[in-house]
Amino acid sequence: MPPPTSEAPKKEFVHPKAKHAKKQAIRDAYAIEPITAFYVFLGANLIAALFAPIQDCDETFNYWEPTHYLSHGYGLQTWEYSPDYAIRSWLYIALHAIVGNIRRLLPHSNKVAEFYFVRYVLAFVCALSQTLMWRAVCLALNPRIGLFFIVALVSSPGNFHSSTAFLPSSFAMYMAMLGAAAFINWRGGLKTSRAMFYFAVGGVIGWPFAAALCAPFLLEEVFFALVGDKDRFFEAAHRVIRGVVAAGLLVFGDMLVNTFFYRKVEIASWNIVKYNIFSKTGGPELYGTEPWDFYFKNLALNFHIWFVLALFSLPILLLQKLLSKSAETFQTGFRTVVFLTPFYMWLAIFSLQPHKEERFMYPAYPFLALNAALAMHTLLAAFGNADPNSLVGKIPAKLKLAVVALGLLLSVDIGLARIYGLYTAYSAPLSIYKPLFEVGGEGDTVCFGKDWYRFPSSYFLPRDMHAKFIRSEFRGLLPGEFSEAGTGFGLFSGTWLPTSGLNDRNEEDPGKYVDPKTCVFLVDTQFPEQQKDLAWKAPPNEPDFVADTEHWEIVKCEKFMDPASTSFLARALWLPDWEIIPEKFRRKWGRHCLLKRKQ
Repeated sequence: MPPPTSEAPKKEFVHPKAKHAKKQAIRDAYAIEPITAFYVFLGANLIAALFAPIQDCDETFNYWEPTHYLSHGYGLQTWEYSPDYAIRSWLYIALHAIVGNIRRLLPHSNKVAEFYFVRYVLAFVCALSQTLMWRAVCLALNPRIGLFFIVALVSSPGNFHSSTAFLPSSFAMYMAMLGAAAFINWRGGLKTSRAMFYFAVGGVIGWPFAAALCAPFLLEEVFFALVGDKDRFFEAAHRVIRGVVAAGLLVFGDMLVNTFFYRKVEIASWNIVKYNIFSKTGGPELYGTEPWDFYFKNLALNFHIWFVLALFSLPILLLQKLLSKSAETFQTGFRTVVFLTPFYMWLAIFSLQPHKEERFMYPAYPFLALNAALAMHTLLAAFGNADPNSLVGKIPAKLKLAVVALGLLLSVDIGLARIYGLYTAYSAPLSIYKPLFEVGGEGDTVCFGKDWYRFPSSYFLPRDMHAKFIRSEFRGLLPGEFSEAGTGFGLFSGTWLPTSGLNDRNEEDPGKYVDPKTCVFLVDTQFPEQQKDLAWKAPPNEPDFVADTEHWEIVKCEKFMDPASTSFLARALWLPDWEIIPEKFRRKWGRHCLLKRKQ
């Protein structure tokens, strides 16, 4: 069966009594109602919005801080936002600033409320995208695959990290789901132009490299166009050309927005590609490199059994095709391989890159879940074989059900144990700043030394309270500050005024530091377990400020896991601090503290 044409179907008379049957057929296409799937996704994402720690300091400094600048007139500035480099899109930032400003119009508004309101909106957008992709999977493949798709996503720590993260890779993930849903669902005709537009939105406004995920679907379109007749070829060409034009208009619109902010013509998506691929100053490798198996370990932690299933989904499918006697068409098998390809392609490409970060995998998370769901469906089909002459058929049905149920329950438990473990271990940076709204004064400074990368953003500081840096052992480039020049410089002058001390070589700038004596407040983390070692000695630029009771008093401290003193198992999963748990498997704790200078 070839792909459907774009011709409008002929109208047929339908007896009124047949309407109920049609509705029933639509309901039967899903294992659960679409609105129920949406609520499940939304519930999981709202939990992430409320409790997920900020995993990556890039989220704070490259996205929350510029948004804070647009909304409140000040914030920290990274070199990427310097007009000399201009590799970040202000359109992406402005969209989130608008959302935050909407919260300011509602009752009981403050900056912390703005922070969480943006997260809630991200949770909603992500849930909507997940539901539309789930719907397409149910219609094009199987409702049971759709059900496993839901379980794989909502129970995974990966979704907990990515669903509400203020990162271009998360935004690209939303758009990739919308694009994949349009490509996958052929009901009502091919939607190539719309799908290409979604991927373009994710690439232009979000992260340019994520647009590559549409390649397998476009190749599928090209393949069927070449093997079809002339009419189908021209229809396919027309759809692709419309998608390209839409993407071009999007690039132009993004360029106009960035031109307004940078005060010169800039295509931010091209600038970031140019820096990461053609840079002469070192490129992303300046910020660290990882071995080839980094993502395999990371995905095993964040998706556990679902990652294993996703990794073996293609061999499982091919083996099933070899052993199956079903008369499935070539087109159906080919389409299934196309659906499996994006995850493999993404994992291969990014495993070959020296510089690796967990967030780089976010756009591929929905495709990982799809691969895993397909593999699980295929295995269960084989496991459910009732032929008494086969080995599997001799296993009692109740025993099969128990094995499958226990396997799924175990996977959910592992995912929830890691999610809860992450929250309890690393949530302190989102909760220690509340007293500042009572004990802080206008113009006070909050300083960061070795904990600079744990700062959650200026949204957690009262109005006109600024974050500053003091010297630590870190020797890379820290953020500067957006210019707050007012009269005579126009709107948002900090986005285009020349900057000093910012470079694309990750070279330290001593001008970013202030004298600790000028700090009214200071954030520091203390790890008593490490200090028990007789050989322990505080680094010269990282003294134990919490213990310095002569100069500092504790405003608030929260428990913070000591990863260096905690075993791998206790770091990976939540384990209770019960006496029956061996000491070596218990989590070791430090404390993350807000300090105030004594007068």
